Amino acid sequence: MRSERSLECGDAGVACAQKEKGELHSGGCPGRLSIIGLGPGHRSYMAAEALEALETAEVVLGYKTYLDLVEDLLGDKTVISSGMRKEVERCQAAIEYGLAGRKVALISSGDAGIYGMAGLVLDICRQRQIDVVEWDGAPGPGQPGSVGPEGCGFFLRVIPGIAAFNAAASLLGAPLMHDFAAVSLSDHLTPWEVITKRLRAAAEADFVLAIYNPRSKSRPDLLEEARQILLGVRSAQTPVGIVRKAMREGQWKRISTLGELPVSEVDMQSVIIVGNSRTYVWKGWMVTPRGYLDKYSITGKE
Repeated sequence: MRSERSLECGDAGVACAQKEKGELHSGGCPGRLSIIGLGPGHRSYMAAEALEALETAEVVLGYKTYLDLVEDLLGDKTVISSGMRKEVERCQAAIEYGLAGRKVALISSGDAGIYGMAGLVLDICRQRQIDVVEWDGAPGPGQPGSVGPEGCGFFLRVIPGIAAFNAAASLLGAPLMHDFAAVSLSDHLTPWEVITKRLRAAAEADFVLAIYNPRSKSRPDLLEEARQILLGVRSAQTPVGIVRKAMREGQWKRISTLGELPVSEVDMQSVIIVGNSRTYVWKGWMVTPRGYLDKYSITGKE
């Protein structure tokens, strides 16, 4: 039977992980941690390796909303959920379960290496001087009797997923066909002055922009500030695509312009793609040309 509970303060320490269904290993490195990108969440968009990692995991940790996306895959596992801004505690707990010799899955939506948990796990391991060994998912590591390099903490793999801007772009057409930059408008970890500097630089360099975390209840005005920065560089007629809940239940999308961007319709589950100087809209598709037709003829004539 599945065991589910919320992340507790003690999970960030060693005691809970050591005492639950096992003891710390004796330095042989049997623990293995898979950091999984779920993509949009629908089964058909998840990598086979991600599905396998969830199937074989003993302990699964994640933000509750993301755990709900894969509820049917959790079976009788130990499932530990937590809310927003508990990322450090969540990663600490996953690391402790790995050190305790468990088969652990830590999940993120989209791709775990793009605004996800992969970087934070490695940050913590570096700061704590935990030596983790790259693992390709082969069955040997983590099995009873397996031995890792001397001093090894646990085996680690990062499993990619479809990023939110990939999912959004595919629904809009082909807006990312040329160089692009991804920028998060969340100033929780990055100062707003740094964010605006990056926005302005990307806009001046004519990058297509994929904007994450565009508007929340606690910071409803930052998207409008960002729009004004972009309008200082780009035409008001620049195509802009908005996709909410890409490839999930409740999916919604709209193509507008930078001058008429419907700011009030944007939330934290939205991704905004701002075109470059050559992006156009044709029959409802948003397209950024790569430049093929500038160089090659489709008629066979020079």
